[in-house]
Amino acid sequence: GGKPSLESEKVVTTWGLSACFGRSVSYCALWYLCHLLCRRRCVSVGAEDTCVLHPSAWCPGFCGTFLGIAFLGIGLWAWNEKFSVFLGIIFFLELTAGVLAFVFKDWIKDQLYFFINNNIRAYRDDIDLQNLIDFTQEYWQCCGAFGADDWNLNIYFNCTDSNASRERCGVPFSCCTKDPAEDVINTQCGYDARQKPEVDQQIVIYTKGCVPQFEKWLQDNLTIVAGIFIGIALLQIFGICLAQNLVSDIEAVRASW
Repeated sequence: GGKPSLESEKVVTTWGLSACFGRSVSYCALWYLCHLLCRRRCVSVGAEDTCVLHPSAWCPGFCGTFLGIAFLGIGLWAWNEKFSVFLGIIFFLELTAGVLAFVFKDWIKDQLYFFINNNIRAYRDDIDLQNLIDFTQEYWQCCGAFGADDWNLNIYFNCTDSNASRERCGVPFSCCTKDPAEDVINTQCGYDARQKPEVDQQIVIYTKGCVPQFEKWLQDNLTIVAGIFIGIALLQIFGICLAQNLVSDIEAVRASW
């Protein structure tokens, strides 16, 4: 009986906020998973069957990971001190993944190249994927993975004699250099662009690939990128400290019983 202690109120409040936030994340994850199942595409290019995973898979992946930690965390509260250890292991695994990504950066570059080229093949098969590629090429001012000729992988843009498409030997409009005087986007600006000499191509389209442009952006913004990752790491460390503090509060409440 009696009025609940301050520690009890803190524990209940923390649990309530965690439950509400976890439920919100679960709804977002389920929504994106449903969206993923509806938008997933398997396309056949020539004799090669390529199953292209929709980019919306990334979001449920992150949400699912966080949700799993949240549910496991609720269960691990029963073991108190093990909860902080569990969060520490997660942080260590993330740190290890970051180190491995730096060590095997060439392998990651190859995988990125493979991923972009697979999505180039499926450019016309999924409107969401098409919009993502167009946004990427416009933002990075690039074309293809390592150059405009990567668009030869797409059945509508390749330069083969059997290709009857009007887009033959061209590139999407998002590869075109922008004229500040134009208010309306010319969606046909990339037609026949790759039939021109390379010197002339540089006038009308971006000739640099998106992978080199992304690497250049990382180098130019290394301080910002490093600051973001350090900030995320500090937030996780702060979360571990809060979890340990919560464990101490729970022990104090149990001791008062």
